[in-house]
Amino acid sequence: MNILVTGANGQLGNEMQLVSKNSKNKFIFTDVAEGYQKLDITNLDAIRQMVKDNDVKVIVNCAAYTNVDKAETDYDLANLLNNTAAGNLATAMKEVGGTLIHVSTDYVFQGDKNIPCQEDWATNPLGVYGKTKLAGEKSIEATGCNYIIIRTAWLYSPFGKNFVKTMQSLTASHDTLKVVFDQVGTPTYAGDLAAVIYHIIETNQLDKTGIYHFSNEGVCSWFDFAKAICELSGNTCDIQPCYSEEFPSPVKRPHFSVLDKHKIKTTFGVKVPYWTDSLKKCIAELAAGTSKQN
Repeated sequence: MNILVTGANGQLGNEMQLVSKNSKNKFIFTDVAEGYQKLDITNLDAIRQMVKDNDVKVIVNCAAYTNVDKAETDYDLANLLNNTAAGNLATAMKEVGGTLIHVSTDYVFQGDKNIPCQEDWATNPLGVYGKTKLAGEKSIEATGCNYIIIRTAWLYSPFGKNFVKTMQSLTASHDTLKVVFDQVGTPTYAGDLAAVIYHIIETNQLDKTGIYHFSNEGVCSWFDFAKAICELSGNTCDIQPCYSEEFPSPVKRPHFSVLDKHKIKTTFGVKVPYWTDSLKKCIAELAAGTSKQN
């Protein structure tokens, strides 16, 4: 079976490359970055041609516009990548009877409750990023294709730019830092998410259409996350909690966006690691020099 992966040079795309190395299936990795096969996912005809030429049966969409703050003034591009492109990929899969595995976000929720968000909850994104990602979900559903949408949160890895690598740098170079404690969720190690996607493909559970939630287990604030990163990295920075209002942002973020993972665990038979265990693994990989700046 041939699987097309978009956004191959991002955090999740890089982890997909690692987990799929020994697969009997053929994974085709595309990205706009140098060194990858090029595919313009905003061009439906280009996707159709790629699918036809390579007999693609599954697309894993790891591509997205993820700059939450910048999206507020860059709606057209955010919508093009998060909504239009997602619909294009879904249409291409619908036409050949294939499956689209698409990654979405906890930012589709308002985040004003204090219990884990379930898949069937009403959505109410607070900013352009969340709104375009939700629009992408709806565009996928509207095509009638076979899809698996996985909402995730607080993604990090040894690859690219993310909170873990930023905090490692800041806690190594600063004596004190303030980090918000009134935004609560769960970090997600991209390697764990990639492993779940790979498991779904390799065990041929592609017919289980629907929306699923995946992050690591547990609950923490950005403050707690930063403290753990600092300590596990061997840094001694004094990190203090603060309110979101102390860091003005063009977009309001969900205050509580912990994701309920019962559905994905029971449907696909996967186990979800605890967030600190996965963080330890990632920091060990960074220390071993597996990081890739992109």
